[in-house]
Parts: sequence; C-alpha cells; structure tokens
Amino acid sequence: MLIETFVLTPFQQNTRVVSCERTRKAICIDPGEPSQEVVDYIRGNDLELKAIVITHGHLDHCGGTTALAAEFPQAEVLLHRDEMYLYEKLRQQPLLMGIQPEQARAMGMDYEDPPEPSRFLEDGEVLEVGDLTFVVRHVPGHTLGHIALAEHREKAVFTGDCLFSGSIGRTDLPGGNYDELISSIREKVLSLGDDFTVYCGHGPETTIGRERTMNPFLTGVYRLST
Repeated sequence: MLIETFVLTPFQQNTRVVSCERTRKAICIDPGEPSQEVVDYIRGNDLELKAIVITHGHLDHCGGTTALAAEFPQAEVLLHRDEMYLYEKLRQQPLLMGIQPEQARAMGMDYEDPPEPSRFLEDGEVLEVGDLTFVVRHVPGHTLGHIALAEHREKAVFTGDCLFSGSIGRTDLPGGNYDELISSIREKVLSLGDDFTVYCGHGPETTIGRERTMNPFLTGVYRLST
C-alpha cells in the first residue's frame, strides 16, 4: 500500500491518495480543496483513481471534490447517506462558520456545488481497490455520517476527524455528540487492535495502542465540553 499525504486548506487537513502498488488502482480520501499537486501525483504515477471517499462533509474534507471529480470523471464519489446534511450545504458552510464571502474567497473557500454522490457507503461495506480491501466503519459523533476506513492486512485505519493523536474530534458542531463519539471510537476503532496505524484527518499519524493508553479523552483523564 502506498500512501501520499497532502496538507491542504487553512485548517491543515490531510488529504490522502492511497494506492495499490501492484495494480496502480487508488482512492483519494478527503480532498480538502482543489489541488493541482494531487492531480499531478495521480497522473504522474500512472494511478487509476477508482473513488473519492469522503469521511465526513465538513468543508475542509470535501471542498476539492468537485475539481477532482472533473479531472477524474470515472472515479466514484462516495460518502455515508447521513452526511448529506453537510455535504449538500458545502457552499454555505463558510458563512455558517462566520466567514464572510470576501474572506471565503481569499481563503480559497468560494466553493462550487459538490457533485452528486455516485452511491452511499454502508457500515461494514468493503471497498476493493486492487489488492487492498477497505472496510467501512460508521463512526458518528463528530458528525452524523462520519466514517473510517480500515485496511486489515496493512493494519491501517483512516479516521478523518473522529480520532487524532492525543485528541478527538469536536462535538460542538451540528451533528456532534460527545458520548456517541467516544462510543464510536471504542467500538469501531480501538477494537481493530493496538498495532494498527491511525491516519488522522489533521496532524501526525499515531497508533491505536498509543491512543488507548495515552489519549486523555479515552483514558478518562479529560472530558470534552459540549
């Protein structure tokens, strides 16, 4: 498995292109904003982009979907059905965050309407990308339809904004719920095993073992206010 990370948007979000080394088939997880660098990487490495997978609908995770889908029209656009309340309001999200239109344009957040999803992902579904198999795990709490992707043979999980190194996702935004997020992490992420590498939506990679023993939200040292 090859993983290329692009840190994009003013929020320093991790957009990733994950590919099968043998077949050159790939997915892009969370295209945060239009990026020629991402396009050039896919084409320059002769990758076949099979899907654009959105872990959740916040603007810094799907703001580049329209541009990437236009460059690779054969790629499916995939997300969970419960995330449409955010995804379909992509253009309005900056204003809902208090960012005025002129500020949004200056920050690269003058979005086009996102493309219609090709289909919706379901909890437990398996995405086959060449020799890679990604298991979809529904992990609500940060948002209603947030998902993670687990590749068991590679012992890797892509967690979007549900789990970070030493922290967890916010739960004070629409669709957030602290208790639900903690339950999702414990049941759907920590259960994978301590030797899994966690590829977070922001910040550095970590491991499940490290987060199980040192993350203050999971050890009970700290509780996030809601």
